This record gives sequence, C-alpha cells and structure tokens, in this order.
Amino acid sequence: MIKNFVEELTWRGMIHTVMPGAEEHLMEGMRSAYIGFDPTADSLHIGNLVPIMLLAHYQRCGHKPFALVGGATGMIGDPSGKSSERNLLDEKSLRHNQEAIKKQLAHFLDFESNADNAAVLVNNYDWMKDFSFLEFIRDVGKHITVNYMMAKDSVKNRISSDDSEGMSFTEFTYQLVQGYDFLHLYREKNCSIQMGGSDQWGNITTGTELIRRIASGKGFAITCPLITKSDGSKFGKSEGGNVWLDANRTSPYKFYQYWLNSSDEDAEKYIKIFTFLTEEAINILVKEHNEAPHLRVLQKRLAEEITTLVHSKDDLENAIKASDILFGKSTSDDLKRLNEQTFLDVFDGVPQTQIPKSEIENGLDIIAALAEKGGFLKSNGEARRALKENSISVNKEKVSEDYKVTANDLINNKFVLLQRGKKNYFILQII
Repeated sequence: MIKNFVEELTWRGMIHTVMPGAEEHLMEGMRSAYIGFDPTADSLHIGNLVPIMLLAHYQRCGHKPFALVGGATGMIGDPSGKSSERNLLDEKSLRHNQEAIKKQLAHFLDFESNADNAAVLVNNYDWMKDFSFLEFIRDVGKHITVNYMMAKDSVKNRISSDDSEGMSFTEFTYQLVQGYDFLHLYREKNCSIQMGGSDQWGNITTGTELIRRIASGKGFAITCPLITKSDGSKFGKSEGGNVWLDANRTSPYKFYQYWLNSSDEDAEKYIKIFTFLTEEAINILVKEHNEAPHLRVLQKRLAEEITTLVHSKDDLENAIKASDILFGKSTSDDLKRLNEQTFLDVFDGVPQTQIPKSEIENGLDIIAALAEKGGFLKSNGEARRALKENSISVNKEKVSEDYKVTANDLINNKFVLLQRGKKNYFILQII
C-alpha cells in the first residue's frame, strides 16, 4: 500500500522543495528514488541521518529506495557548501568504506527481503570507471551549457567567495557527473526521483535536465532543509568533532549524551526528524514535556529512540547505566560492566594518576591511595579526616580507614575510581 510520502515529511518538517508533479507521481504507484552518500570515511555521521531518514520513510511509504555510494564523485569533490576540495581515495579504500556504510544503512533500510521495494546499494564508480573523458564530453557534456552550470548557486558562491581560491575544473564538472548518475539510474533502474539536502538542488536539477534532454523523460527532485541548532552552532558536531554512527569512533554513551543534551527547542524539532514516532505520540510527548520541562521527557525519548536505531537496545541500556553513574545511582558492579572506552567517556576530564601494579598486589592502604601514592588529597591528615566523615568511596562504595585497594577493585583490569563527596572524582590507573 502506497502512503503519502510528501505529507509524512511535511508534518515532520523535512521538506524544503518539491518539484511540481512529484507528489502526484509518487501517489500513482511504487516509485524508485535515490540519495547519494559520500564514501570518504568508513562511517557515516549524524549529519547523514536526515537523508538516511528520508530513504527510510520512503521505503515505509511503499516506495523503493536506492542508496548511492559516490565512489566516482567521491574522487572529485562536491563544491556545494565547501570551501576546499576533498582528498581523493583509491578504489580499495572506497570499497571498504562502501561495505561499512551499507552495514550502517541496514539499521534503517531493508536490503534483504524479497519485497518489491527492498533497498538497493549502488556505487557510481561501477558505471563511471570505464567511461572515457572523450565519451563523457561527447555524450553528456554537449547537452549542458556552461551558462547553465555557472548559474548554479553552488558554483557562483564558490567562485565569488573572497576566501576562495576559485574552483578547479574537476569540481566544476561535479554537477555533470552527479547529473549523469540520475540519468543512468533513470535508464537502468527506472529511478525517477533524486532526493537530498537543499544545498543539492542545483546538482539534482542538472540530472532532471539531462533526463529531459537525453532520455526525453521526466525526473523529479525533492530536497529537505539543512538542519541547524537553535543556538547557531553546527548540528552534528561536538567538542570532539563529528558525532559518528560507528561505535568505535563515537561510543554509544557519547552518542546518547549528544541527543540528551539537546535544547528544548531542538529536541521538539529533532524528535520529528530522527525517530519513527507517530504525530500523535510526539504531540503527547511535547505536551508532557511542556508541563514539566525539568524532567526532559523529549530529550530522553529522542536519545532512547535514535540510540536504539543506530546501535542497539543493549547499547542504549549501557549508555543509560553509564549516565546514571555520575548521579550516584550505581554500584561497583555497574562500574565494572562498563567497557574501557565508555568508562573513559563517562569520566572524561577527571584527574588521574598512574600507580604500578606491584603497589596493589598486597593491598594498598586507602590513605596512601588517596594522598601519598595517588595525590587525590593533599595529605594523609586530610585523607583521615575525609574517611572519618564517611565521604570517601572506592568504585562508588563507601570505605573506612582500614580499607585496602586490591586487584579485586580494578575496572577493566586497570582503573580504580576514587570519590570524595558527590562530585569529586579521581582515577587511579594501574600499570
């Protein structure tokens, strides 16, 4: 059954421009559409989540999604919104990145079923690699004028920018290569729609123009808005750079925290864009949130939904447990269940010192661990006072003056967490 894709995207705030006739075209039956992804890394990041969600909604509305890995275009570089060219990749790196990207897309798209609208991954390198330069300028280039190409905002902005060194011929031809992708998929896969961010409108319409001029056909364009944060900072970036979908690049804990720390305004926008919750369910959550904003209902649900989608239910539960650790709701066992990366993420910025393993083999006196050996507290006297006040914990459990730190206290076989009061932490790294 075909559902109204444009209608679904509209209430979610995911429509920027729809080419006239596209909505009617989609309602006539199952249609194929594609979105391109940059393969210059072996992981996508949350800046890619909007186009991923576009394809996921597209498939859920009964249509057939194509994810195009830009192996050929990734070797060139897209001028849209960029101030410099990309690094070029070799084929082996591209293939590795392609497989990694497909695994991430499979969390959102059904590639494996026998359904007519099963998702398909394609790589434009496969049809561009044997295309000679002379063939390309003869069969494609002659159909698009330089005047047409110069009129595109992505080209005009780059050439007229004060801090730009201009644009290479390589990048100038990018829109022709992307346009040819659309023509190729239109001919070979009956793909009649290309989607992307609003900054891709010029490149997409070059494709619709090639379809019209060369194949005497009709292609359509649908774009979504570029996501911004309410405070003006760039969406998808954290202090450490990109927020990646790969758990080895951005841990599930940090991923979860990114969404949990959204502002109220952003969370209300993001929950429509980055989850599959219904309009009714979201309206209930928004009402609940507005009645008690301090409970951060929207942020919690948003973080839960998207962390489960990108990672797993287990990863979400671990991220929640890790988050609780900072607020005193955890035990020594909870700490020991954290993997090393999550432990380091949770206690990022906490001072630490290294102690040889030999020091704890026979048990390290807690006073020495706090003061002389560890350096958490300034003196043995301060350590004794803190212990008498019952304010010292080892791995979240209160200890007394006769406590000894042993190998049994090790988290991930290398860390011991010391704590004074509720918020003062210190890490002993045992080497």
